Amino acid sequence: MKGTQMTTELLVDRPAFTVRRAFVSSMNNAVYLVTARRSGEQVLIDAADDAEAISDLVEEGAQDAADGARLAYVVTTHAHWDHTRATAEIAAQTGAHVAIGREDAAQLKAERGIEADMLLDDGDLVHVDGVTLDVIGLRGHTAGSVALALDAEEPALLFTGDSLFPGGVGNTGDDPERFAQLFGDVTTRLFDRFADDTIVFPGHGEPTTLGAERPALPEWRARGW
Repeated sequence: MKGTQMTTELLVDRPAFTVRRAFVSSMNNAVYLVTARRSGEQVLIDAADDAEAISDLVEEGAQDAADGARLAYVVTTHAHWDHTRATAEIAAQTGAHVAIGREDAAQLKAERGIEADMLLDDGDLVHVDGVTLDVIGLRGHTAGSVALALDAEEPALLFTGDSLFPGGVGNTGDDPERFAQLFGDVTTRLFDRFADDTIVFPGHGEPTTLGAERPALPEWRARGW
């Protein structure tokens, strides 16, 4: 929604890359921008809303590169409407490739008219010159939800969309099978793989760490959400 006050922040500042964030819309959607310092290539995670504000974020990220910047990818963590509203406009403005989980691509096309350039599966890589993000499938919130991991330097960073938040996993519509699938993926593909100092950047709100959330896993399983 244009006109919403946007707050931006430099979240991570490392020799190879930076991570910046903006909050957009009344739903407090987090938009993340990864900029490779050497090449200036950028990856935007969830063009949720307010293309003007996102364009400003991309321009801010350009100052982190040695010699100009270019938005290479818009990665959509899942196809829910509040995470996709500015995707078409940003892609058209920048020429960036749109990437989304394979099972969510049809919804993105139906709702936004976007034919994804890259269909993501668990284990895939999103690579720009200087930065590689690992794609992690986290089924349950939607069938094609994905997280992205930046783990070349410690602590690792996880961009989890609406699949993992401080205090629990994402909404699975009171469906026990969907919850079991999401809880299982989050447990085996995130908590079993990454260290406690791994930083989790969710699709709404503030970050957490796997270590802060790990003790609550039995409680999450028991309550079913």
